[in-house]
Amino acid sequence: MIALALPAAANEGGFVPPTLEDMHLPEILPWMAPYGEGFGKQMLLVLLSVVLISWFFIVAARRRQLVPGKLQYLGEMSYNFVRNSVGKDIIGERDFKPFVPLLFSLFFFILVNNLFGSIPLIQLPTTSHVGTAYALAGIVYVTWIVLGIKKHGIGYFKLAVVPSGVPKAILPLVVVIEIISTFLVRPVTHSLRLFATMLAGHLIIMLAAAGTQFLLVDADFWLKPLGILTLAGGVGMYFFEILIQVLQAYVFVLLTAIYIQGSLAEEH
Repeated sequence: MIALALPAAANEGGFVPPTLEDMHLPEILPWMAPYGEGFGKQMLLVLLSVVLISWFFIVAARRRQLVPGKLQYLGEMSYNFVRNSVGKDIIGERDFKPFVPLLFSLFFFILVNNLFGSIPLIQLPTTSHVGTAYALAGIVYVTWIVLGIKKHGIGYFKLAVVPSGVPKAILPLVVVIEIISTFLVRPVTHSLRLFATMLAGHLIIMLAAAGTQFLLVDADFWLKPLGILTLAGGVGMYFFEILIQVLQAYVFVLLTAIYIQGSLAEEH
């Protein structure tokens, strides 16, 4: 609907679609400095997410009643979801417990920072900036490599890139493909999947909002009804984006558990 409505308005002139630069507000410290040269909104939201997550689970676990209240129940349900549905089911009952804190922290950190993009006035998913996604994927990357070496020694690298049962004739080609896919492509896709999805969704919401404002306020009279299309499309994309924000947090942690399980497995 947005794609159908805006080209007609753009042909009339005057509509300027939002760009990536519109997401980059001036820094907070030093005040109004160019983006990337100080302490800005993204960094503030990252710190805020840590405070909010810590506050919620501290308050939820404070009383520890046998019959939990609503807040305690929500906290326990959230913890059990990551513990059982991701950690236990993917890594396995024997090995999963040491990794629950990592999976738990990653899931709720990414979830809250994703959802910031759908909260009025905040309206910025910090994971839409590639540095955040790279940092999170980098932590996971180092984690599963160290775990593999700790479990199997230096022979882990052979286990990771030499699949069992491959004919010797094609083994060299398979090894090269496995090295590239495991140690190069995997961390890149792990980070870019999160970053690109959050960035694209945020830009679509920005485009819908800018298009709706232009069509309803500034466009010619005969184009104003098209603003209803962009408004409806924007509202639909807003709720769809919330779903994607939750799913991307789950997918990132699910892949983390899969990578950890692969490092601990005896065979590739």
